[in-house]
Amino acid sequence: MTRAILHVDMDAFYASIEQRDHPETAGKPVIVGGTAGRGVVAAASYEVRRFGVRSAMPMGTALRLCPQAICIAPRMQHYQGVSQEVFSVFHEVTPLVEGLSLDEAFLDVTASVALLGDPVTIARLIKRRIVSLTRLTASVGVAPNKLVAKIASELEKPDGLTVIPADRVQQVLDPLSVRRMPGLGRKKGIQVEHAGIRTLGELRSAPDAQLWPLFGRYSAQMRARAAGVDEAPVSASHEERSLGAEDTFEHDIAAPDVLHNQLARLVDRVCERLRKKQLMSACIGVKIRRGDFVTFTRQRRVAPPTHDERIIASLAAELLSRWLSGHPGAKLRLLGVVLSALSPAGQLGLFERGSNTTRLDATLDQVRARFGRGALMRGNTIK
Repeated sequence: MTRAILHVDMDAFYASIEQRDHPETAGKPVIVGGTAGRGVVAAASYEVRRFGVRSAMPMGTALRLCPQAICIAPRMQHYQGVSQEVFSVFHEVTPLVEGLSLDEAFLDVTASVALLGDPVTIARLIKRRIVSLTRLTASVGVAPNKLVAKIASELEKPDGLTVIPADRVQQVLDPLSVRRMPGLGRKKGIQVEHAGIRTLGELRSAPDAQLWPLFGRYSAQMRARAAGVDEAPVSASHEERSLGAEDTFEHDIAAPDVLHNQLARLVDRVCERLRKKQLMSACIGVKIRRGDFVTFTRQRRVAPPTHDERIIASLAAELLSRWLSGHPGAKLRLLGVVLSALSPAGQLGLFERGSNTTRLDATLDQVRARFGRGALMRGNTIK
């Protein structure tokens, strides 16, 4: 069976976040990075890239190339928060997510096709969800393996969607510059070009005598990679740091009763995942985003850790109520629940010695597993 692999790469991630958060910089050359001492460019907007500015360049060099650039200090914690939103979209589609950085990941959606549609449909779904949640764009490559998917995602930036089917890999890759090869490196790319190999097609068909001085014992491997051969699996991280569920509303919501109903649905959804993974949470959080995209988070520790949905729902509702009382009339665009400080629940004998509420949770899960999620619903989640 041919695999369906996506490579999702956010477009100028840090710079795009700053342009989103500071509308006056939209369409202008923006550099994210330190300006003092040996500051370097952490991210460059597409507008400033036209001047030759790129990531990891010394800031002094970047400002000589584009003196009118707007320089903004990095806000890594903020970028990490946005990254979590993006990765939550990935996990809605597949559990096989291999994060490469805050703004880049491989997804194996082979098993998701039966439920969500063909890989292109899934890619478009991901792009729409990211825009809806973050107002940011991503470029996606769709291919039968990780190597080709990564190359594909770079071909149409920004906001691109490039598909390279298995039967067209050689046709698409052959004319591309050798510098498109992931992991080749800028210096090595120059060396390869100086040796007379300028395209991936030429690299694919080059003899050992030409490749050995460049790659040594890795010559055969580089030739195979130029042909688009890659059997590496998508390696999902199994360490769960948090579990979350969130919804972006079609229309902003101000009514507290409606918001609490939505919150109950989110708690129900995330607690079901918590129990399936046999985890407990020691920190309950809510995420609140107003219609103007200003986002708030509120959280509360709980001891001992719990997987009891009644306790989690009560704490989440309390956090939301407190926020609403301090922001009367606020209209919300998004509401979310985040469970963190996770630990295994196995040592407590999950569902075996629990309270009546815990046994009810277990029964609910069993019914849903057999008849579907809509077969049985909690009263506070019904609209």
